[in-house]
Amino acid sequence: MNSLYDIIGIPFGYLMYLIYSLCHNYALAIIIFTVVTKLLLFPVNYHTQKGSARMQLLNPKMEKLRKSFASNPQRLQEEQQKLYQQEGINPMGSCLPAFIQMFLLFGVIDVVYKPITHILHISTNIRRAAFDIAVQLDGSSAYDFKSLRSELVTMEQLDKHIDRFSGLAENFSARVAEFNEHYTIFGANLGKIPELHPETWNTESIILFAIPFLAGLAQLAQSIYSQVYQKKHNPDMPTGGCMALMMYLMPVLSVVWAFALPAGIGFYWIWSSLFSLLINFGLNQYFTPERTIKINEKEKEKARIYAEKHPEKKTFMQKMLEQQAELERQQNGGSVSKNNGNKASRSEMNKQNRDKIKEARKRMAEKYGEEYDENADNDD
Repeated sequence: MNSLYDIIGIPFGYLMYLIYSLCHNYALAIIIFTVVTKLLLFPVNYHTQKGSARMQLLNPKMEKLRKSFASNPQRLQEEQQKLYQQEGINPMGSCLPAFIQMFLLFGVIDVVYKPITHILHISTNIRRAAFDIAVQLDGSSAYDFKSLRSELVTMEQLDKHIDRFSGLAENFSARVAEFNEHYTIFGANLGKIPELHPETWNTESIILFAIPFLAGLAQLAQSIYSQVYQKKHNPDMPTGGCMALMMYLMPVLSVVWAFALPAGIGFYWIWSSLFSLLINFGLNQYFTPERTIKINEKEKEKARIYAEKHPEKKTFMQKMLEQQAELERQQNGGSVSKNNGNKASRSEMNKQNRDKIKEARKRMAEKYGEEYDENADNDD
C-alpha cells in the first residue's frame, strides 16, 4: 500500500511544492491545491453532469418501460440497455469522478504525511538519519522509516529537541524548523491528529477538534443539495432506505476518518466538499431543460455519425447487450430454442437473424425520419 501512496504522491507532491513555494503557508497551499485540481477535473465533472441531465430526459421513457415489463425484470433490463444505446448514454459514466476522487485522496494523504520529501526535497539518507534520532527521542517502536507517519514523527521531535538534529547535512534542522512554523492553520499544526479528549484545551486543540466536524458538515451539505436537486427534477427517485443511509453515512465516516488522520487531510476534505458543492450548483444552473434538450439532440447525432463511420467499433452498451446475449446463450445450452423446446435449425436461425436486422433497420428509419423499404431487405 505504501508503494501506491508513493507513486500517486509524486505528481501531487510537485504540484504542492510549486504552490507552497508561492504562498509559503501549508494551509493556504492546500486550499489553492484543491482549487487547481477542481479546475483540472472540471471537464470530467462537466461530462458527468451533462450525462446526468440527459438521463433526466429519459425518465418518462424509463417509467413507461418499468410499467410495461414490471413482471419481467430481465426483459426490463434489456430494454433499458437498448434505450441507453439508442440515446448514446453511458449509465456508468458517473463512476469516473468517484474513482478520480479516490485517486486524488491517495495523493493528498501522501503529501500531507511526507512534507519533508515533497516540499523540502531532502534526500533519503538524511531523512533516514533524522528519523533514527526521532525514534530514540520518542522512545516508541510503533513506527519504522517506511511508515506514513515517519516524517511527522521526525518533525514533532525536532520541534521539541532541535539541537539533537543540528549535525545533519542539507541544513536539515533549520529548514524543517522553518517549515514547521508554516505547517499550520491559525497556529494549529496540520500534521497532528485531532483528539476528542485532548489533555489541554488550548487554541490548537480546539481548531484540530473542529476540523473533522467541519469536514463532516461540508460533506453533509453537498449530499443534501444533491438529494434535493435530484428529487426536484426526478420526483420518482427513491429517497428512503439505502439512499438516505448513504446521505448521512458518508458525512459521519468523514468525521470518524478525520479523527484518525492528520488534520491536513480533514482540512482538504472541507474545501474539496465546498468547491464540489459550488461546481455542482453552477453546472445545475447551466444545464437547464431547454439547453439539455438541445445538447441531447447534438449528442445523439454525433453518436449516430460516429457509429456510421466506425461500424466495427462497439459502444459500451453494445458490449453489455452482447455479453448478456452470450450469457443467455450459455444458459440455454449454446442453442436457440423454439417455443416447443426443440432446437432451431440453421435456416430458422438465419431467418431469426434476418428478422432482427430488418426490425433494427426499421427502427433506425423511423428514428431519423427516413423512408424504410421492406422490399430491399427482402431482396437481401
